[in-house]
Amino acid sequence: MLSRALLQRFFLRVTPFLLLLPLTSFSYGQGRFDGVELSITPVAGNVYMVQRPGGGGNIGAQIGPDGVLLVDSLFAPLTDRLVNTIGQVSDEEIRFLINTHIHGDHTGGNANLAERGVVIYSHENTRKHFFEERSRVPRDGGRFGNQQAATARPLVTFSDAMNFHMNGENVLVFHAPPAHTDGDAFVYFPESDVLHLGDVYRTTSYPIIDVYNGGTLRGTVAALDEAIALAGPDTKVIPGHGLEVVGKEEVTEFRDMILDIQRKVLGMIREGKKLDEVMAATPTAEYDAEWTDDPGWAAEDFVPIVYYQLGGSGRLADR
Repeated sequence: MLSRALLQRFFLRVTPFLLLLPLTSFSYGQGRFDGVELSITPVAGNVYMVQRPGGGGNIGAQIGPDGVLLVDSLFAPLTDRLVNTIGQVSDEEIRFLINTHIHGDHTGGNANLAERGVVIYSHENTRKHFFEERSRVPRDGGRFGNQQAATARPLVTFSDAMNFHMNGENVLVFHAPPAHTDGDAFVYFPESDVLHLGDVYRTTSYPIIDVYNGGTLRGTVAALDEAIALAGPDTKVIPGHGLEVVGKEEVTEFRDMILDIQRKVLGMIREGKKLDEVMAATPTAEYDAEWTDDPGWAAEDFVPIVYYQLGGSGRLADR
């Protein structure tokens, strides 16, 4: 028997057809960021990673004589600290910002940086989500938030791919298959051999497939396949969340974990099992210890999405 909390989650319209609602972003109060310090770590070449210990999307920063190119912008209250943290390693101005997707922990600083003259880029689907009046993310069964200011919207968008020719690198920005959202962008720095995957890859939890913003299970696997094909044996991968820079092997293990869970759930769907029966069978059991570091996202959140994305029907087993 499922717990009351789980039943509440399952009844909040968790189907691929009902959940594809657009997202903008969330606003965050200043108080939760009091005393927060950011860190900056060299990754490879002229690429650094900026992090907020304890949470928030990891930022990529390409730094050189042509200026600073940022990948994502963290939360709005952290913008001054972000700028100061970049200033620890460079006096160059921040010129460009690429958003990997729409979520507020990756776009919250957009408006503040735009006021400083930073030009913001994203995939066209990500910009589209900035115009929605109500924000929604998959945590807690679909949590709502407020629309970001108009100044936070990317000024330049792309459909498939674009390049930045900066600091001795031909930086490639390209649209991934609809995975975490339908606007996911990967950023590859070829001379530094660094790949930023946004929240398509994270080391802290099972994949968060944001069905409210066009994310899909099939696209998640396809996007990870693209990342694995692009990465070489020495490529450094910046995850959307997680403290460590990883490599191709870790991304492959993440993809293979998803495929294994998918296989198990699909087998039970073909046997006619309903969602509560699939949950009771614990198809993620061998992975739970490693992939539930994020307290807001666990097997009870991930498995229902896998179930419905694979065509499972019915919320509860017939009694």
